Amino acid sequence: MKRLLALLAALAMVAAACGGSGSTASDDGAASDGGGSDAFRVAIVAPSASNDLAFTQSMVDSVNALKDDENLEIAVTDGTFVVDDAAAAIRGYAEDGFDLVIAHGTQYGGPLEEIVKEFPETAFAWGTSDNNKGAANISAYTPRSDEGGYVNGVMAAALTESGVIGVVGPVPAGDAVLYIDGFVNGVAAADASATVNVNYIESFSDVALAAEAAEAHIANNADVLTGTAQMVVGATGVAKSNSVPWFGTQSNQSSLGSDIVVASQVYHWEVVLDDIIADVRSGKLGGEVYTLTLENGGLEMEFNDDFGLDDAVKAAGEAAVEGIKDGSISTGL
Repeated sequence: MKRLLALLAALAMVAAACGGSGSTASDDGAASDGGGSDAFRVAIVAPSASNDLAFTQSMVDSVNALKDDENLEIAVTDGTFVVDDAAAAIRGYAEDGFDLVIAHGTQYGGPLEEIVKEFPETAFAWGTSDNNKGAANISAYTPRSDEGGYVNGVMAAALTESGVIGVVGPVPAGDAVLYIDGFVNGVAAADASATVNVNYIESFSDVALAAEAAEAHIANNADVLTGTAQMVVGATGVAKSNSVPWFGTQSNQSSLGSDIVVASQVYHWEVVLDDIIADVRSGKLGGEVYTLTLENGGLEMEFNDDFGLDDAVKAAGEAAVEGIKDGSISTGL
């Protein structure tokens, strides 16, 4: 019995280390998948879990979407919210000769600027940022997250009955602040009388603090919520327990509550990764800034069919999408 229990415990530890998507974990905490001697080797270093239904998952899903067509060997080191840990992983992948190392975190910009000087023959991608640091081997990438934010704001304004909407924000930086500003402007465009209360909790990862912020919004009469970054699982849990509609971004968040998630802005990084990989294969290691938009398909609004959204509200959201695409609607940013 003791031997059986020990075996089961060992198997559980292996399963936990391996993570999702059939990846295998190496001793340094990285997970790798795919491969072959002629594969294009891509490494991702990201601050949260690969299945966070937010920032990190958006990149992991996008790289995996290209795996077969681009013959990719993929390695992932996730959960590196500590910048020093991320820097060590980024440098390690460069030392191992990966073709493209993706530093998926705005906070990684400082150490990356020094690392790329050590590895001038290695291609790096970094985001979200519209600044490639002037480096010939950094490709910067960023989403116009204000676009989907604006669309969500238009629909939120149509759904609120109290006239009060709550936003749970992380650190006011990168695509997070852009999404929130777009959301606020979308609400104002649809209903200037509505109040949007924004609370930046100054953390991308503090789930408990996100839950507290959501509870405070509801206590102040908010009957619609949104937020961004991996900590939103705390806020969506509160929204679900109070039957408050939620608007998501970065990844499709319907699984966090099929009865409360209205729609999600989804990042399709594969739209820009296609170009970055093509450049690297041709010998161009960086020097460009790539942007996701609704018009180029890098951003997509995905509606949750299980929510039962009123047709008129959905139509208003779809009209906002088309207006942003053709330029007849500006997010104001």
